[in-house]
Amino acid sequence: MTTTSEPPYTDTELFINLDCFDDEALEAAYEACRQITKVGSKGFYFSTLFLPYEKRRAIWAVYTFCRYTDDLVDKAPNMTERQLSEELDNWESELHKTYEKTTPPSLSHMLAWKHATSTFKIPKHPPLELIEGVRMDLGKNRYDNFDELRLYCYRVASTVGLMASHVIGFSQPCALDYAVELGVAMQLTNILRDVGEDARSGRIYIPLDEMAQFGYTEEELLRGEVNERFVRLMQFQIDRARQLYQQAVPGIEYLDKDSRLSISVAAHLYSRILSVIERNDYDVFNRRAFVPFREKLSALAKVWYKRKFGAKTTPN
Repeated sequence: MTTTSEPPYTDTELFINLDCFDDEALEAAYEACRQITKVGSKGFYFSTLFLPYEKRRAIWAVYTFCRYTDDLVDKAPNMTERQLSEELDNWESELHKTYEKTTPPSLSHMLAWKHATSTFKIPKHPPLELIEGVRMDLGKNRYDNFDELRLYCYRVASTVGLMASHVIGFSQPCALDYAVELGVAMQLTNILRDVGEDARSGRIYIPLDEMAQFGYTEEELLRGEVNERFVRLMQFQIDRARQLYQQAVPGIEYLDKDSRLSISVAAHLYSRILSVIERNDYDVFNRRAFVPFREKLSALAKVWYKRKFGAKTTPN
């Protein structure tokens, strides 16, 4: 299995002495991250509840860093492309500071990020790549082919999996390659779920050459038309996403045993969004695909049973 790029996973950083953190401020920072994660992604938050405590809250810190980075562009009101680029430059400088020994973070919740990166030795390269992925959204709102889209998916999602892998722990370096595939699968799932929302913002993430292959036009997508050509295009994309999940899931066995259930649940829940899109007759313009809580509980039971009795945990 090969990754989209060749990041230096073993890059050396100056990690901070963990004794220097104020316990009360640190607890408040982690609680802020927990709340942000719970509100920002209910499915992801649900899956983190099955991690050990220290790993769980570190993942909340990772999520919060990623969420804040993404929101710098997605939720910035009335800012020019140049201003947004400057915001990302400043945020990149802030990231570098969190890896320095003596510099305190300027945002309170980033204290949790600084503690998490030091505790679990999260390398700097993945979060830097994440910022580059978010920067792509400034000047690019179309993707000619899947190779272009895959690079975007790697930067904005696989990097999250790489950070999480250092928190979770893994026995073989190949676990990181599997994390890359799972990240691409999840981001492609997000893209298919959010086709309508992105179209209203003037963005099209589905590769243009594949839209042409199925005879579905940009104009039809921007108008929110669900026709036979669109259905076939979505079926093609869903099949690709499911193949990516199938390729990624074996890598869970290279993760630390105490975290495998959580990642299995996360992969399964995300893959279920694809089934909800199908159940909604592919209308991603007017109906948001989400997994109801009762289905989350059912998924948990199903994944637990498969893990407990040795069956493969391939999402469907």
